[in-house]
Amino acid sequence: MKSQTFQVVGPLISRVETSESLVAMTLDDGPGEGGAEILSMLGELGIRATFFVQGSSALEHIDIVRALASAGHELGNHTFSHRRMVFRSREFISTEVERTDFVIRQAGYPGTIRFRPPYGKKLLALPLYLARTGREAVMADVQPDTHFTDAPSMVAYALERTRPGSIVLLHPWFRPASREALPVIVRGLQDRGYRFVTVSELLEGHSAARP
Repeated sequence: MKSQTFQVVGPLISRVETSESLVAMTLDDGPGEGGAEILSMLGELGIRATFFVQGSSALEHIDIVRALASAGHELGNHTFSHRRMVFRSREFISTEVERTDFVIRQAGYPGTIRFRPPYGKKLLALPLYLARTGREAVMADVQPDTHFTDAPSMVAYALERTRPGSIVLLHPWFRPASREALPVIVRGLQDRGYRFVTVSELLEGHSAARP
C-alpha cells in the first residue's frame, strides 16, 4: 500500500536511472500562506521545483498557484481533499483527481500534470484509475521530513541519501523545519555538483527506475 517502488498496475516512479548528477525537488501539500517566502527562496537558489498541490488549498490560494506556474515551476496533482485513496470508489477517485486538474489548469499551467497519492498510499482502485487515464504515480526515494522533524537531521539525511536521479520530497508549507532545511539541502547538493530539474525534466530521456 505504501511501497515507493511497486504497485499492482501502471507506472510508478520513485527515481530515474541516470549517470548525470540530476535531482528533482518536490514539495507537497499546500499552497498556503508561506507562498511568497517559498517562491522567493527558490528564486534565490536558482532552481525550479515540482509542487504537488492539494486542490482545495490551490483553489483557496489560486494567486499563489498562478505565481508558481508563472515562475516556471512544475505543478502536480495531490488530490482535492488529501484524503487517503484506498478503499475508495472509482467515482470518488475520479472526482478528487479531476477537480484538482481543473484548478491547476485554471491557474494557467500548461504542462503535463503528474500525480502523487496522499500519504503515498495506493492499493488497487487508484492504480487502475491512473492506468486507465494515462497518468503516472510519482513517489520519492529521499523523504527527509517523513523520517525527521528537525532541520539538521533532514539535511544530513538528504545529503547522505541523494544520488543521481533522486526525487526528494519535502513538506515546506506548514512545517517550519522543512522550510529551514530546504535551502541548506539545495545548496549542499549543488556544492556536490547536482543540478536541480523538474520531475518531467528528470524523466525526459531516462528510464524510470524499477524495483
